[in-house]
Amino acid sequence: MKKTVNIAAYQFATLTDLRTRRSRLLAQCREWNLSGTILLSPEGINLFVAGAGESIEHLLAELRGWPGLETLTPKFSETDHVPFNRMLVRLKKEIIAFGVPGIDPARRTSPKLAPRTLKQWLDEGRPVTLLDTRNDYEVRLGTFKNARTLGIDHFREFPSASHRLPSELKDQPLVMFCTGGIRCEKAGPYLEREGFQQVFQLEGGILKYFEDCGDAHYQGECFVFDQRVGVDPNLHETGSGLCFRCQSPLTAAEQLDSRHVAGVSCPYCHRTPEEQRALSIERRHQQLEALLDPLPGSQPADQFKPLRIPVKCADMTLLEAVASLIRICSQDEWIAELVAGNVLRDDDSPAPADERVQAGTRYRHRTTRVVEPPVNGRFRILHEDEALIVIDKPAPLPMHAGGRYWRNTLQHFIDLLYAPQRPHPAHRLDANTTGIVLFTRTRHFAGRLQPQFERGDVAKTYFVRVQGTPPDDLFSCDLPIAADPGRLGSRGIDVADGLPSHTEFRVLKRNADGTTLIEASPRTGRTNQIRIHLWHLGFPVVGDRTYLADEQLGDCQTLSPEDAPLCLHAARIGFRHPLTLSPVVFESPAPGWSL
Repeated sequence: MKKTVNIAAYQFATLTDLRTRRSRLLAQCREWNLSGTILLSPEGINLFVAGAGESIEHLLAELRGWPGLETLTPKFSETDHVPFNRMLVRLKKEIIAFGVPGIDPARRTSPKLAPRTLKQWLDEGRPVTLLDTRNDYEVRLGTFKNARTLGIDHFREFPSASHRLPSELKDQPLVMFCTGGIRCEKAGPYLEREGFQQVFQLEGGILKYFEDCGDAHYQGECFVFDQRVGVDPNLHETGSGLCFRCQSPLTAAEQLDSRHVAGVSCPYCHRTPEEQRALSIERRHQQLEALLDPLPGSQPADQFKPLRIPVKCADMTLLEAVASLIRICSQDEWIAELVAGNVLRDDDSPAPADERVQAGTRYRHRTTRVVEPPVNGRFRILHEDEALIVIDKPAPLPMHAGGRYWRNTLQHFIDLLYAPQRPHPAHRLDANTTGIVLFTRTRHFAGRLQPQFERGDVAKTYFVRVQGTPPDDLFSCDLPIAADPGRLGSRGIDVADGLPSHTEFRVLKRNADGTTLIEASPRTGRTNQIRIHLWHLGFPVVGDRTYLADEQLGDCQTLSPEDAPLCLHAARIGFRHPLTLSPVVFESPAPGWSL
């Protein structure tokens, strides 16, 4: 069987008219049935090509006819198969990316050291430092004995990595090497510019050393940039492979590792489910930082609130209907909104004030160019899996759209992070309350988790700091709470018509400043339950601007990020996981005010 000839070569030279040269060269290579990659740039040429011997000679004759490439000298090897899938000729700014201006190997490089001379030096035990300029994944397949490596993932990292070399090396012989020598052509002049006095580069790199000296003083094989992956000191293809996922070279032993799954993972990129989850969460935190700068709600935008006409408003005029449904605006204000065309039909056309409405008809109320108050959007994801997302919510941060908030809400941020999914909150926290919030990934899992809250099967524990000092370490409150959380006129309490409510309290610490740290365990889930119960008992929550001392009521509002915090924190939650149905507990780090 006829062997395939492989060549690797580079030459630094000033090349011009690159687009014309590329088109002609690509057509010629295809005509000669060659495959591989040729890089052309104003600084020279770099190539890895395979094909029949006569075709390779045609290519070399063509290239040596270009000004500056007359002495192009490739390294040869043979394989039983073609190690490339196709022929590519590409234009690049650099034939080897380095990113440091002023380094021009076409004019000057470091002195070259012949492979046999290096072997002689190493045989004699001369005091010389070998520096591997290649990337970490290449080094893993093999390198010279006792060579110093730089721990880089790309050659562009060489300049910064070289700054970590010991300063004493600047006065000692330093021999650099790489696969074929091209990287050393730039690394050498750079090191000399940085003050290294005795820099040499191994002529022809590792591959040329293999040709001339075999495996003397070398351990392992050499990574090559084609389908062979690795060659041994006889320049024969080894059994090394390449991970499909992370492109790491794999020795034969590594391919037998249980973490190597063809097309999926290898020992270098394999992750346990816990590690994969942690990486996913970290990526989402990075995405969150990007979407919070600036806060979505800080940019002016029109907002739309749905209006659905109930049966009781049928046959009213639109003005009469909206004025009776949304009393926060006066009739005069609604007239102004309707005249401005801010109440829209389904087809986005403005609806007139005297339009007769029917039960079930949908409208939208537009508020123009809304700029929302700032919030603290930097929540943390404590856990995520196929069914569940566990959030550590900061404050102030509203859970969902309402009032002055449309886009600066936890739900909006979650929707952006998890799109196209629309996670569902399993319960809610007040905008000013911090701590654990649960979201389910789908309606199916919501149907498994939500009933646990409704039955009271979810164990919730809060830290709360209150004004005053309760006399007992353990106490509770069973005061009914009004179903309508907005009924501040009834103080949120309705003994006659309120819903049954029960909270248990345990004193954790009585402070010298007259405040007390308490652990609260609500056995029911009424809105503002903990705050109302403590307020009723005479121990209002520190930082609460609604349920004030001496049974006074303040305005219900979301705090600003600069305000003193509401000292109420959802610290722990226990329930049955909606996927496994096994008991789970999640905890949130304690806030500073509770320590």
